[in-house]
Amino acid sequence: MNRRDFLALAAAPLANAQPKRLPNFVFILMDDMGWRDTGYNGSTYYETPNIDALSKSGMTFTDGYSACPVCSPTRAAIMTGKYPARTGVTVHLQGAAHRLPYSKVIAPQAKLALDLEERTIAEALRERGYRTACIGKWHLGKKGFLASDQGFDVAIGGDEAGSTNDFFFPGWRKKIPIDTGRDGEYLTDRLTDEACRFVRESAAQPFFLYLPHFAVHTPIQGKPDLVAKYAAKKPGAIAGQNFDKYAAMIESADQSVGRVMKTLDELKLTDNTVVFFTSDNGGEMVAGRQGLPITSNAPLRSSKAFLYEGGIRVPLIVRAPGLTKAGSRSATPVSSVDYAPTIAEMAGASLPPIDGVSLAPVLRGGSLKPRALFWHFPHYPPQRSRPGAVIRRGDEKLILHYEDMRAELFDLKNDIGETTDLANSKPGRAKALRSELERWLKDVGAAMPRPNPNYDPAREWEQGEFMGPVPAK
Repeated sequence: MNRRDFLALAAAPLANAQPKRLPNFVFILMDDMGWRDTGYNGSTYYETPNIDALSKSGMTFTDGYSACPVCSPTRAAIMTGKYPARTGVTVHLQGAAHRLPYSKVIAPQAKLALDLEERTIAEALRERGYRTACIGKWHLGKKGFLASDQGFDVAIGGDEAGSTNDFFFPGWRKKIPIDTGRDGEYLTDRLTDEACRFVRESAAQPFFLYLPHFAVHTPIQGKPDLVAKYAAKKPGAIAGQNFDKYAAMIESADQSVGRVMKTLDELKLTDNTVVFFTSDNGGEMVAGRQGLPITSNAPLRSSKAFLYEGGIRVPLIVRAPGLTKAGSRSATPVSSVDYAPTIAEMAGASLPPIDGVSLAPVLRGGSLKPRALFWHFPHYPPQRSRPGAVIRRGDEKLILHYEDMRAELFDLKNDIGETTDLANSKPGRAKALRSELERWLKDVGAAMPRPNPNYDPAREWEQGEFMGPVPAK
């Protein structure tokens, strides 16, 4: 055999080898699901067997955070890998304008949409040959700023709406852009139907399924058979987790996870699909309009819209075949800004400089370089929380309250419930963290609130007319 024939023979296997297929991605985002709202994290009233199974097959993050205590900013962070302070989407769209004439400070005007100039993970993946879908709540802009304008080939059910007024057809048609359905069809089930259909239609190519549910956001409505099931069930071990309608909503969400995973199994895609499961903010403890006690985030303090742990710590599971060890857990603090760079690295996609980092080292069982996580929330949402900012570095967390610039310092390792403020007993640490937080706010160009000359403590929560953009200082 001459040299030419030998080289040709040696090269034959390489020429005939099939290139490894890019991984698929399924990103399931719940709305207002609290950190303790799953069986794997201690709930004995809610039943989440499919989410629990996902936890057992992937990596569970005990210290997973949303980028904001309310929805739109977190969604923008997931799409871009940037902090809300940098994108300008710092509150839910319907709260972008300041409407409290007598509050202590006047919140800055937030953006009403995610800028089209922002590069989304969907756009980056589509350039890599991925088929992309957003099925469910978008909440990042109206016509001209929809998911279909931000890199998604398929966009179903999402516009600027932050919630549905009714989870049952035909009621959802008033706010959700899905006009067809069967009488009584449950919205969570319908979105799951569409998601599974997309997976089947995309099985022959790499795909990115973003499934942002409207559940378990208000209105609190469960399917009648599930509501009856939980009405007959004894309250769980966590006080405050005994609302039958909410439990029914959680079970429907869990069924959705199970159906998506079953579809992947049937198509033999499970071993090449990375699955994320998380929430856009902490659990809503009381429904404002309905006045109902919904759930409990205990031992975490407070709930949605607040900068305490109950408002920003969320369930997070990542199942990445070939990376994650089944049933593994990580206490590494991570944020919504980390998902886009993680997905981009796995897919070989490119993103511009961003705030998040790839979690691939953690998923492999390693660690990240020490870093701080940040939050900037200069608004007054309907839940009557107050504006502020946060830095978490290691186990230390400092909250800076914008109304009086008072700081609170907590040791989350020994005080996860944030019951003891250490700012006075550890002034050096409080000063150092505050300085780092203030430098970050300046670096990202965070829009800050300004003092209100009309402040009236007796009337501070009265709603007023749109106060307009905050003038530049």
